Amino acid sequence: MNDTAWKYLTLHRHDRVLEVTFRSPNKVNSLNNALMRELTRLAQELQFDSELNAIILTGTPDMFCAGMDLRDPEAAQAANMTVAERRQLVKVGPAMCAAWEALEPVTIAAIEGWCIGGGAALAVACDWRVAADNAFFYVPELKLGMNMSWQSVPRFTHLIGPARTKQLLILAERVDAATAERWGLCDYVCAPGQALARARLLAAQVAAMPPVPVRMAKRAINASTTALDNAVSYMDADQFLLAQGTEDAVEGAMAFFEKRPPRFTGN
Repeated sequence: MNDTAWKYLTLHRHDRVLEVTFRSPNKVNSLNNALMRELTRLAQELQFDSELNAIILTGTPDMFCAGMDLRDPEAAQAANMTVAERRQLVKVGPAMCAAWEALEPVTIAAIEGWCIGGGAALAVACDWRVAADNAFFYVPELKLGMNMSWQSVPRFTHLIGPARTKQLLILAERVDAATAERWGLCDYVCAPGQALARARLLAAQVAAMPPVPVRMAKRAINASTTALDNAVSYMDADQFLLAQGTEDAVEGAMAFFEKRPPRFTGN
C-alpha cells in the first residue's frame, strides 16, 4: 500500500500508526468524487490490516477541507444523468464516511483551518477530532438550499446533541475551535500548526495499548451508540436529490458563487 497507488493521498506509516494526508487539486482542499473514492478504497483496504492501532487523517497544513467541490466536473454532469445514475453518484460521499466509521483502528482527524460541509461529515465519521485553535467548523448546506446528507446528522447529534446540531445545520453558524470543544464537536484543541503533532501524541497513546482489545472496545462503543443511525438517515441521499432539484438550490448555488445573500422562495 504505497503512495504510487494514490493520486490524492499520501501515506506514512510508523509501527502501529498510519498517517493519511489528502490533497485535492484546488487550493481549498475540497472533495471531488475521485478523491472521495480513493479515501473509501483506502479505508476498505485498511479493514484487512491487523497491525494498525490508530489512523490519523489530515488535509493541507492550513486547510482541512472546504467541503464538496461544487465545480467537480463529474458532479457537473449530473444534469445529463438519469435519476438512477444520479442516485449512484450521491452515494459516493456517504460511502466514504461509512467506510471510515467502520474502521477498527482508532481514527483521528487532525484539523487546521476550515472544516466545512462534507469535510465536517468526514471528520465526525472519525473517532476523535484534534483542531488548531484557529480552526472553524461550518456546515452551510442549508444556506445553499440543500439538506445535510452523507448520513452525518446522527453522528453530529451523538456528539453535540439535538439543539447544537440545529444551530450547526439549520442556522449554519460558523463554530470556532473553542466552541467546538465546549460543545463536544472536537476533542482536543492546540496551537495553530500543531494539530498533526497533537494527533500523533494521541495516536502513540493508542498504539501503546494492546491492539485486539482496542478494536473490540471501539466496536462495542460504536455498536451501542450507532445502532439506529442507518434507520434514521438512510433516506437522506434521496432527500438531497429532491432538494438539489429545487429552485432554491439553484438560487443558493448562484448566490454562493456571486457572493450575495440568497433569496429563497420555497420552490
